[in-house]
This record gives sequence, structure tokens and C-alpha cells, in this order.
Amino acid sequence: MEKARRDSGRSGGRLVLCGTPIGNLEDISLRAIRTLGEADLLACEDPGRTRKLLTHLGVRAPEMLVYNEGNEAGRAGELVARVVGGETVVVVSSSGMPAVSDPGYRVVAACLDAGLDVEVVPGPTAAMAALTVSGLPPGRFCFEGFLPRKPAERRRRIADLAAEPRTLVFYESARRIESSMADLLAGLGDRRATLARELTKMFEETRRGTLSHLLEGVRSTPPRGALVVVVEGHGETPTQAVAAEELAARARALMDDGVDRGEAMRRVASEAGVTRRVVFDALVEDGARS
Repeated sequence: MEKARRDSGRSGGRLVLCGTPIGNLEDISLRAIRTLGEADLLACEDPGRTRKLLTHLGVRAPEMLVYNEGNEAGRAGELVARVVGGETVVVVSSSGMPAVSDPGYRVVAACLDAGLDVEVVPGPTAAMAALTVSGLPPGRFCFEGFLPRKPAERRRRIADLAAEPRTLVFYESARRIESSMADLLAGLGDRRATLARELTKMFEETRRGTLSHLLEGVRSTPPRGALVVVVEGHGETPTQAVAAEELAARARALMDDGVDRGEAMRRVASEAGVTRRVVFDALVEDGARS
């Protein structure tokens, strides 16, 4: 009855981009729940996953249509036609905000070209969540999404960003994270960075340090799940140089406390914002002086 009353009073259709949780289902908004319940058609990447969300929320599933990276361009016209017909078409990603490294942009552009209403129901995004907990300057940032898969293209993209002063935010897959981190280190230098995975989920983890430190961690303990890499911008907060004698003193103090030599070098390098090789050389020089 409620749906019928809504339909009878509606003069035209609308497209709604609706954010959904990136992990913890408690992050859904009241408005998002209402919007999902009002949908005539849900355009979603994974109907099975979306249906589970609706069941959890107690929302009856409307008609669903698969709308993903592979068919986004072809189905945009179909969704526009449904909006023209007076329906409420709601676009959702498997998680997070549609159109942010997920399908959505093409149908938004097509609806706007057709003079149709487009609305947004904001929701969680992994990029913003990672940025806020990174400890890096969040006032000005550059969201790059996924880096190119091909190594040569990825290195060119990173080279283009080397002089970017804003904090950089990237998405990456577990399969490519090691090669991407190595390319970031080679192309940007050993900057402060954060690697966040599975944000808001049971196995949420945030690793902080320099790019070299994080790369070592990726190689020794490969991360799984959805990953976000946040890197400080060029010249944003330059690390003060630490004298070699001070680096060696810090490392030796840790070793005197029983910390393994390799772990001591790793900790000092991370704190000082230098590579582990610099700490190693400082220890060698200190030993020669002794």
C-alpha cells in the first residue's frame, strides 16, 4: 500500500546512487535503508551479495539487474529508459560508493544528458576511511583509484605523481600489492605511508611506516583482502635528517634490550623515515669508529 501511494504521487523517475557498507553492516544509514526499500529496480554488481544485505536489513528485494564493469556502458541506456518511464532506479556497488572505482559514472552522465534527476545517498568509502586513519595530512589529497596493471604503465603513472604535493590515495589488490609498493618506492622515494586492509571488517589492519618498511612487511607477511595505500605528498612534511651516530645509537640501544639486529634496524628506519640500508651503514660506521 505504501509503495502504491508513493507511485501514484510520483511525476517522474529518478536515478539514485546509494552507498552501502564496506564491511561492517552497522554503517548503513537510515536514509540508505529507506532508499533501498523505495527502489523499483536495483542495479548492482553482485545480486547475491546485495540480496544478503537486503535480507539483513529486512528490506524486500525489488527487481535486480546486474550492472558491473563489463556491461556498464551497454546497460546505461537501459537504466536511463527505466528512469524516463518513471521508475526509481537505485545503483549500488558490492560495497562502498558507486562510481568511485566502481560502476556508476556512465549512467549518471547519461541521465544528466537526458535532463533526468540524479540523487546521491552518501555512504562509506574505503579511500576516505583509510585517509582519516593514516596519520598523513588529510586536508588536500589526490585519489588515484587503482594503479595500472601493466608494470610499464604503472611506473609512468607513478612518475607523473612524483611532484604531487597532496597526499596520495590508491586502491590495490592483494595479488599486485608487492609489485605496486616496489614501484611506489622506486618512483616516489622512501616517503611515509600507510597500508590499510579490510577496513571496518573483522580482520581490519592498518600498517604505518615508510614505503620501504611497508614493502618489507608485505614481503614477509602478505596482506589479504581489500587494500588502500596512502602516501604522503612531495615535500608535504619533510622528514628531518637524523645523524648516522644517532641512528646507530638507537639501533644499539634496542639490541642491548634483546631486540634482534634486523628488527632493531627496521624499527629505527621506520621511526626516522629512512631505509634500513641507511641504518645498517650507520652501524657499520659506528663499529669502525669503535
